[in-house]
Amino acid sequence: MKTSSQLSNKTFIITGATSGMGEATARLFAAQGAQLVLSGRSKERGAQLLAKLKSSNPNIVIHYGDISKETTNQGLVDLAIKSFGKLDGFLCHAGTLGLGSVTELKPSSWRQTMATNLDAVFYLAHHALPVMQDGGSIVLNASIAATKSFPNHPAYCASKAGLVALGQQMALDYSPDIRVNIICPGPVDTPLIWSSAAAFPDPNRAVADAAANTLLKRLGTPEDVANLCLFLSTDQSAWITGAVMTIDGGITVR
Repeated sequence: MKTSSQLSNKTFIITGATSGMGEATARLFAAQGAQLVLSGRSKERGAQLLAKLKSSNPNIVIHYGDISKETTNQGLVDLAIKSFGKLDGFLCHAGTLGLGSVTELKPSSWRQTMATNLDAVFYLAHHALPVMQDGGSIVLNASIAATKSFPNHPAYCASKAGLVALGQQMALDYSPDIRVNIICPGPVDTPLIWSSAAAFPDPNRAVADAAANTLLKRLGTPEDVANLCLFLSTDQSAWITGAVMTIDGGITVR
């Protein structure tokens, strides 16, 4: 992987970095010369990713832990400052589903979904914003589920709607020094979409239908989303904040 310099000397935290969209973002940011603090729960996948990325960019560290816990998020910020002396932004990709209708969903599953998808972002922002560089950028990965309902996804949809509201509030409160933008992916080919499809009678058909129902007739790739994250984290998007950007192959146009 050849390293360029679009993010040279910029330090970012990326959560959910050991799979899916988070991993694609980590790979792209590493290739662009960023200094990275990665977050994940799988030490096996984390070690494999770290070995690949550090072969061309040595300025990468990883912090393992449960992102739903405040201490994990504080540890990410502390590691960024300890390792690189500053923090220019963060990208939140970690997420979980919590499937089941309101009457079927266990309260503990509801709470865990909210803690992972929403509380974790608050915790990270709470500790990161006081030390972030002016001109910094935050990207929050929500979902089209923030505004579109899906069968048996009440916790996921509610948490993603909350994430949009939180991100726009942060954009208001921390402008003009910090930019905050929210992305809303549609059906992207990651492990999460297959877990989500389990809520449908025919999971394979559900995923195939999702691809067919996009205007571009395919699932998104993690790299599609990573490219948008890169744009929102550079000066190319210097006049964009508080935006909610759908990236869904056109599926919500229907």
